[in-house]
Amino acid sequence: MGGLEAIIAGAEVIRTKRRTIALQIAADGHLIVRSPLRLSNKDIAAFIEKNRSWIEKHAAKVARTNSELAKLEPYTPADIEAMAQRALRVIPERVRHYAELIGVTYGRITVRNQRTKWGSCTANGNLNFNCLLMEAPPEVLDSVVVHELCHRLHMNHSREFYAAVYRVFPDYDRWDRWLKDNGPLLIRRMQAGH
Repeated sequence: MGGLEAIIAGAEVIRTKRRTIALQIAADGHLIVRSPLRLSNKDIAAFIEKNRSWIEKHAAKVARTNSELAKLEPYTPADIEAMAQRALRVIPERVRHYAELIGVTYGRITVRNQRTKWGSCTANGNLNFNCLLMEAPPEVLDSVVVHELCHRLHMNHSREFYAAVYRVFPDYDRWDRWLKDNGPLLIRRMQAGH
């Protein structure tokens, strides 16, 4: 038994007080099924069967990422420090540029080596950015800066929020997709060095 069948056979089922069932391919390539407590094994198996193509597609994506990761050196603490220093020079300039275009103010700018987020905006306008953005194309950095600054207009992800994003950065979807596709690899290179 190999490939997809092995992944399905080795599925880990986690039952919690959730209402819906969901699938996830873990970083090591195994399948995780998050299920409501009372859902039967038969219903879980049917859900897995119905989503075979999703499982195959995402397992292949994780395998590709792992293959690429194996060819790359992990980021060292010195690499991360150099990225953070560069980010402190580059990001404030991009924030100033786009804040003026959007017509918003902001508070403090912080650069971190976060493991999950690329950026965030607090209610009082403080902005946080991930130093790994220095390893992405400049348009990716700009897309994150615009996203966070538009939260100064709308602290949600409503239609109005995205209208504000697209008004200033019409190519947002393309670079957001780049980050979704490539960002996990950057984060795992950082984690591999620790």
